[in-house]
Amino acid sequence: MSNERNLLVTTGIFHPESGGPATYLYELLPYLQARGWQVEVITYGADPQKSTNYPYPVKRIPRRALPLRLANYARTAYAGSRTADLIYIHTLGLPLLPVGRAPHVLKIVGDQAWERAIRKNWIAPTEDIDVFQHKSYGGIVALQQAIRAREARSMDYIIVPSQYLKQMVMGWGIDADRIQVIYNALPPHAQLSKLTQAAARAQLGLSDQPLLLTAARLNPWKGVDHLIQALSHVPDVHLLVAGDGPESAKLQQQVDQLKVADRVAFLGYVPREKLAVYMQAADYFALYSGYEGLSHSLLESLRAGTPVIASDKGGNPEVVKPGINGFLVPYIDVDALTATLIEAFQPGKRATLAASSAAGLEKFDFQTMIDQTAAALEAQISQR
Repeated sequence: MSNERNLLVTTGIFHPESGGPATYLYELLPYLQARGWQVEVITYGADPQKSTNYPYPVKRIPRRALPLRLANYARTAYAGSRTADLIYIHTLGLPLLPVGRAPHVLKIVGDQAWERAIRKNWIAPTEDIDVFQHKSYGGIVALQQAIRAREARSMDYIIVPSQYLKQMVMGWGIDADRIQVIYNALPPHAQLSKLTQAAARAQLGLSDQPLLLTAARLNPWKGVDHLIQALSHVPDVHLLVAGDGPESAKLQQQVDQLKVADRVAFLGYVPREKLAVYMQAADYFALYSGYEGLSHSLLESLRAGTPVIASDKGGNPEVVKPGINGFLVPYIDVDALTATLIEAFQPGKRATLAASSAAGLEKFDFQTMIDQTAAALEAQISQR
């Protein structure tokens, strides 16, 4: 390909906001620029309070009333599309108007129809995402499923971060040869200074108590309630919960009802750098969620040397090697989770798993992610 190609990136969130797509793009785009892509980003959101200099233009559409927000985004994206050689899309449902012949590549990290149906209370908050893929719904839920599938099918190419997600998207009617798995990865510069567990605890003012850490947006499917339930049957183990969200008050109430307030601490939002210290301080990082496309948190914990306890859902089995770097637990099975916690805190178990925490992480190599993503985008240009 020629040295310069215009890449229009459309997304719902972007740095410095938190979230997988925001972090992924912020880390990826400089490397694409180094390969000759001229990048422009369009996103929702206000300008950062402090000046943030990017080596490419970032156009932010304020989150005003819905019709005005959609119209402003569509108008801005239309202008960018006219000179784009390729459009890289990072969420379904963006108001993109058809223009020109630029190929459209979409990265899918979840099922927006399922998330929206839960958020809008159209289905129960406990509705399993895998059941959702095959269950027949009526009315607006069925409409959301159809819209999501139709939009995905309209794309020239789709990138997903796990084999699990590839199978899900194939279920929407997309041929396998139009979907590529490119595993997420952590950039080398994200590796902070390695601390011993004792040093990390000293830095945070934590005692030497048996310690479990979880970090997540507190949504119903993140399974923090199941962790708390299991913890109530395992004396002495303490749980730190990093993150906030709509389930926060409900979880606080559960802790009080189960009389484990002395063993569960809610940390609220924790900056990424400090969360890395908590990961090194913990005996285990737990992610007992009902859905994960491919969790950065699991990768971060394992790279920090801390073994993990995860549900057997979504992309988790592609990261966790049971008995080697952690545990996979059936979801939802609180009895199995309780038994796993008891086993995990047996003498010597944590040290054995921590010694092999890096097993399999070579699959999640940052340079490989860059190379494969660049090649996928360039191939779409070449085919045109």
